[in-house]
Order: sequence, then structure tokens, then C-alpha cells
Amino acid sequence: MSLKKIAEMTGTSVSTVSRVLNNSDYACNDPNLSEKIWKAASEINYTPNTFARDLRLKRKTENTPFTVDIFITRFNSIEEDLFFHQLYQYLKEYLLQEGCVLGRIINSMEVMELLDNNSQKTEFVPYKSSTTVIKEKSKNALAYIKTMKDTGLIILGKCPPELIPVLKKRYVAVSGIDRNPTDHLYDEVVCNGATAAQKAIEYLLSLGHTNIAYIGDCTYESRYIGYYQTLLQHKISLNHNNIYPTNQTEQEGFDTMNVILSSENKPTAIFCANDCTALGVLKALKKSRKRGYIPSVISIDNIDMAQTTTPMLTTIDIPKQEMAHFAISLLLDRKKGMHTNNVRIELPCNLVIRESCSYV
Repeated sequence: MSLKKIAEMTGTSVSTVSRVLNNSDYACNDPNLSEKIWKAASEINYTPNTFARDLRLKRKTENTPFTVDIFITRFNSIEEDLFFHQLYQYLKEYLLQEGCVLGRIINSMEVMELLDNNSQKTEFVPYKSSTTVIKEKSKNALAYIKTMKDTGLIILGKCPPELIPVLKKRYVAVSGIDRNPTDHLYDEVVCNGATAAQKAIEYLLSLGHTNIAYIGDCTYESRYIGYYQTLLQHKISLNHNNIYPTNQTEQEGFDTMNVILSSENKPTAIFCANDCTALGVLKALKKSRKRGYIPSVISIDNIDMAQTTTPMLTTIDIPKQEMAHFAISLLLDRKKGMHTNNVRIELPCNLVIRESCSYV
């Protein structure tokens, strides 16, 4: 039924859809058709029937399908963060291509709820030292954690360090995607937020701006570090009145911009830690009656909506598709035992100039 649905969505035959999804060696005459089929399959969460395929081809299956959970560290649902929601779409597509099963999407509270093996009740794992969690092997101990077979985890965002030992014991493989590199605590794919922030501030400085505000997270946040370090490198004193700590949501961007609009010494430029915040900033500016005040606005991520704002948003592109690809590659490589040391893949970011920035 799913194959028929995909065939209808892509305007091709069921047999063609089946060959593309179930035979990695098959190549369509039209490469764009293969891409359309995989995209449609991802949209309806179709998973290839690897067991049936292997039986037909009389191949032995060594393991059950590899399941991958997604841990979102900042919000309660994937829809609350447009950057990670877009990245999640790529993850689904690549998991499908690799024959993996998408598991649960869990948040910070849920990740601590581990099922007790003896009683079907839920226990909260206590915040214990890394050594205690890693070394505990007694099933009756409170710190004991059973490893889930054939299940891996991808961490989206900045993971609380006290949870990392728990996660690495719980899952057979762990990889992360973020703008904040860890101290090689697990396999990770990063696009360094400090570097992205530096590019954003350097661009604003090139336009003549020196009174630049920051809206975003300030807690061990690489983008905030990149912001103030770049200013200091250019011998511009850090003005703490220009720093607005937020949780980087559109609503907080909107509210913060209204605070800035009511201030006396308004910045000529505003650097937002992510595009979601910038969306709120631009909405507040559009509703503002202060017609003579038009600050430059720049942010980080380059989500799809950055091209639909008024004005279109200047931003730093984070390579979401490549990050998803490499995170899954690291996860599968770790599962197969092909590497043991924690690996970090760092990808570059690029300035995307649009309409929201101008010369002073």
C-alpha cells in the first residue's frame, strides 16, 4: 500500500518504486526520479521491508533492523526548533536509505526515564558520577543501565554533560549534531558556532557597524563567545546593555526586539543566535511605528523561511543535509565496530547575503 502511495506521489509505477527503495544497486534512467521517490518515502515514513527482501534473495540476516532514537536537547518537540526540524527531515531520509528504523523522539526529561528490567515501572536515573554509571554492572543497583540492542541515538543540540554516561551505556552507538563542539565526549558532527558568529560579526563590521546587539543563549554558547571575541579582536568594547539572553525562540526574538525599540541607545545592527530568533525580530520591526529606525539583522542557520521574510534574511548557512549524512555514517560505523575513539567531523559555514543588512 505504501509503495502504491509513493508511486502516485511521484507519477511512476509501483515496480519502479520497489526497485529504487529495495535494491541499492538499481539506478533510474532519470536520477531526479530516484530522488523524488526517496523524498516521498521519507514524507510518509516508509521503511523498506528488508526481511522480506532478504528472504526473496535468499540472504541471511545477521541482525534485526537498526533503530535510531532522536534526542532533542533544547525543546520538548522537534517542531519547536525550525533548524533541527529541517535537519530531522534529512535524518529521516538518510535513515530510510540505510534501511534503518526511526525510533522515538525524546526530550531531556524522557531520556532519563529508563525502564526497570525486573518490574515494568519507570525509574528516574539519578545524577551520579560518570565512573559510577559506566562501571556499574549489577542489575539490582540503582545506577545500573541496560544497553538497548540494535538501537542507536542521535543527539540534536547541546547535551547536558551529566546525561552523556547514561546515554552511552543505554545505546550501542551515539552521535551528535550541534554548533557547540564537546570535549570529544562522543562522536559528533559540528559546524562551529563561534566561527559562524565570527563571520556574521565580521560582515556587520565591514558595513560600518560597531554598535551590535546579541540576542540568544549566553550559557557556554559558542555563538555568544564568537560574538564578543570578534568585537574584542577589533578593539570594540563589549557593551553589556547590548546583550539579551534568550532561549532562541521566535516569540522571544519578537519580545526582545520590542524591548530594544523602547531603549534610548538602540544598536545599528542585531546579531541573532539563530534564524528563529531573527524571524521574531523582523516581525517586531515590521509592526514598529519607529519608521526611522531600521537596524541590520543577521543570524545563523539559513532555514527555508529565511528566504520568505521581509526583508529576506541575511544569515550564515549551516550545512544541515551534510550534517545529517555524516551523523548517520558515524553512528553506523560505530555500531559495526569500525572505530573506537570519539570522532568529530567539522563542516564549514558560509555567509548568505540577502536584504536585511545594509551600510550604516
